[in-house]
Amino acid sequence: MGIFISLSGYTKNDSGDTDKPYVTEQSFRKNLNGQMTMLYKILAQLMNYGVTDSTTLKLEFFFYTDTEEKAFTLAAALKKLNYEVEATPSQGDEQLMLIRGWTGPIKMDESSVEAWTEQMVRLGYNHDCEFDGWGSNPQQ
Repeated sequence: MGIFISLSGYTKNDSGDTDKPYVTEQSFRKNLNGQMTMLYKILAQLMNYGVTDSTTLKLEFFFYTDTEEKAFTLAAALKKLNYEVEATPSQGDEQLMLIRGWTGPIKMDESSVEAWTEQMVRLGYNHDCEFDGWGSNPQQ
């Protein structure tokens, strides 16, 4: 059983203006706050399945953006972290790109997951992609 919570807060640039960023500074800050709040809910769910602070799990992650170029650039940055990554058109919206993948094992204590979550939100923002959340299977 996998546990995943998504904020589903990605915002499409409907204006057609390619100079307009997909992720504004305001949406970045809102997403960072939301992701930091949600990680405690995910950790609590994982604890219900026997995950402890000393458990290490691979995490599945998701990002969205509005161009293939941005998606591939973020995917390359994530691959440099030795993550398994793919970038494909979103099934729910053909104008969006989905970047998803798996990390290596990460310790499931609060400080490690907080640091990783902040890193992902910031990495997405730096590549004009929005981090949409993460999940894991506690029975890896």
